[in-house]
Amino acid sequence: MAIPDRMDERLRALGLVEAQRKAEALFAEVTRRGLIAAGGSEYEVTDRIGDLARELLGRHVRWPGRLVRSGPHTVLPYGDEPPADRAIGPGDTVTAHFGPLLAGDGTDFARTVVLGDDPAGTRLREDLPRLFAAGREAFHADRRITGRQLYEELRALAAKAGWTLGGWHAGHVAGEPPAANPMCARADAYIWPDNDRPLRRTTPDGWEAHWLLELHLVDEHAGVGGTHKALLDLF
Repeated sequence: MAIPDRMDERLRALGLVEAQRKAEALFAEVTRRGLIAAGGSEYEVTDRIGDLARELLGRHVRWPGRLVRSGPHTVLPYGDEPPADRAIGPGDTVTAHFGPLLAGDGTDFARTVVLGDDPAGTRLREDLPRLFAAGREAFHADRRITGRQLYEELRALAAKAGWTLGGWHAGHVAGEPPAANPMCARADAYIWPDNDRPLRRTTPDGWEAHWLLELHLVDEHAGVGGTHKALLDLF
């Protein structure tokens, strides 16, 4: 296997950034068209988003599973598939996860939409980007930060704001599909308590490691959760 040179690295980084910009544009258009709305089911809204992705991004492949979760389904971590389809209600919190649409680009993107004026959902919508930005700031402040240290920082930030972190990790290396089960995970590929290696490093195949930060905040008492996922180190 050829060792990537600086131009390879630059092109790969630019590709990841461009893919995220496309995802941001797709989400903005989903919002503008009101595709995430009460009345439709999670799979129906998934189909609408998939059709729009093909229209805007030229995607021609089917996507596995659902791209959106609503209400109590938002509490489940990635990898735990909800047991059934669900009709989206007028006051629901809804997560939109574009990972299957971006799989060919080696990246991922997720956002949270709140329908109505539910207090827990409204607070969640405000806290997700704020805590995501705080996590990114912690990453940039320490060039030797490990996956464990960043995870603990995110857990502390979430607890201070009255949330818990959902799932067993808070992100992973870009370009690798995430494992649904921690027993199947390579420890140094995740932002989680078992990764004591610096996040800034070279991957086993010689590339610079780029990271996706996945912030999943949960209020189990209110039965609501939300996700904010994007590139961590290239912005």
